[in-house]
Order: sequence, then structure tokens, then C-alpha cells
Amino acid sequence: MKPRGPFCIRNAAADTFAMVVFCFMSGMLIEILISGMTFEQSLASRTLSIPVNIAIAWPYGVFRDYVLRQGARVSNSGIMKNLSDLFAYVLFQSPVYAAILFTVGASTDQIITAVASNAVVSCGMGILYGYFLDMCRKWFRVPGYYQQA
Repeated sequence: MKPRGPFCIRNAAADTFAMVVFCFMSGMLIEILISGMTFEQSLASRTLSIPVNIAIAWPYGVFRDYVLRQGARVSNSGIMKNLSDLFAYVLFQSPVYAAILFTVGASTDQIITAVASNAVVSCGMGILYGYFLDMCRKWFRVPGYYQQA
């Protein structure tokens, strides 16, 4: 992965698309199947999350790239990339997710369960999201991604 330069509309578009799609689907599954929220609560949460995800998608992409660069200083292995993706995802997303759930009226127990479950599931989700984001960046022809095989 090449470091990103200054703001690029392709970066922002790819990061936004990836964040909205991935978080909507994964969040709904966690909220309904694991934390016990109703479909209506989850739909409200996911609907509220769309503008939030639009607002945080590009900053998250920049943060993730920073974390990946720091991890690559330690090792260029695939395991380090996966660990860096996991770390970036959990560290950035957990407070945002808790705020969304609080805003839609989830109980404290539901918020704790959903955020904790999300953190545990993020062991796989952060890694999957990293691959999904890389794929979206290739689809959107983000410089430094679409040239790669």
C-alpha cells in the first residue's frame, strides 16, 4: 500500500461507500442477533449511522492508513496488516458506535453488550473491513490501489 497524498475525492468516495455499506450490514446483524435489540431499534440505529458514517469515513480511512504505516514499520507481514486493521477499527469505531446507540435510546445494558460484542466480533470485522475497504478503493480507482493486481 502506498501512502495517500493530500485529499483525493476518490479516497473520500471509496472510504464513504465502504463505511456506509459495511457498517449498515454488520451493525444490524450484531444489534439484532447478539445484543437483543428489536428490528425497529436496529433500523433506527442503522439509519442514524448513515450520516455519521459519511462524516467519519474519510477521517477513519486516513487514521487506518496511519495505523497500517505504523504496523508496517514493525513488520510487512500480512499478520501485521490484519492486526493493524483490527486495532484501527476497534479504536476508532467503538466510541462512535456507543454514541449512536445512546442517541437512539438503547439501554445502558444494550449499549455495553453491543459495543463489547462489536469489539469482540471486530477481531474479524476489522480485518474483513480492511479487505473490503481495499477492494472499494480499487473499484473507485484510488491512486496507489487500482494499479495493484
